[in-house]
Amino acid sequence: MREGLAAFALQAETIFRLDARLRIVGENDPDSSRGPLAFVGGCPGGVLVRLHVDVSAADAAEAERLAGSTPWSDTAADPPWLDPLMAGLRATAVERSQTYALDQRAMPVAAGLIRSDAPEGAALVRKLERDGMPTHLVEAGFVSVGDFWAPWCAMEEDGEIAAIAFAARQTVSGAEVGVYTFPPWRGRGLAATVTAAWSALPELADRTLFYSTTIDNLASQRVAARLGLTQIGASLRLT
Repeated sequence: MREGLAAFALQAETIFRLDARLRIVGENDPDSSRGPLAFVGGCPGGVLVRLHVDVSAADAAEAERLAGSTPWSDTAADPPWLDPLMAGLRATAVERSQTYALDQRAMPVAAGLIRSDAPEGAALVRKLERDGMPTHLVEAGFVSVGDFWAPWCAMEEDGEIAAIAFAARQTVSGAEVGVYTFPPWRGRGLAATVTAAWSALPELADRTLFYSTTIDNLASQRVAARLGLTQIGASLRLT
């Protein structure tokens, strides 16, 4: 797994659509969302900054200067230049996250585990297309099978989808997992199970894999701890 700034550079290439200047054109998702004003990744090796294409050249230069002015030595806390950076970019909100390396993991076949690349995955898609999406999936934002961003792994219990891990972002070089456990099945370690199974999919074998969680998502951090993931550093999204 690449470390430090190289890892953050690859993560930025994975989660965003970047132009030739490495400016953010938008999110690298099926919805082609706009993306943040700035993405900042901090680790012991330094700070990486990626700015939206709409940020002016003058504001971009000042943002780069600020981020490089003082080391972000304690990534458990906000960097000392966060407030002036937000003011300079006229950002009104910040999302704080932790980023982990998700190494591929051997995963024994578990009862109820369904992979998108297996016959059972195709059968599940056909079933959902025929019968419609269950209410608990729709309430969570999975309104059609098109919201199962492949490749994915799902855990089914008693004929119901209990948890799913999917490719929230991916390129030929990297992929970031998205994980969701539906409320009736939370607290049983299913998120770790589907995440590990997702990481072992053959389609992802040549990609560097990332797992990210916002700093206030303690359940997601417990998944990272359960899997023994190595933290790369912290990141900020300014909007």
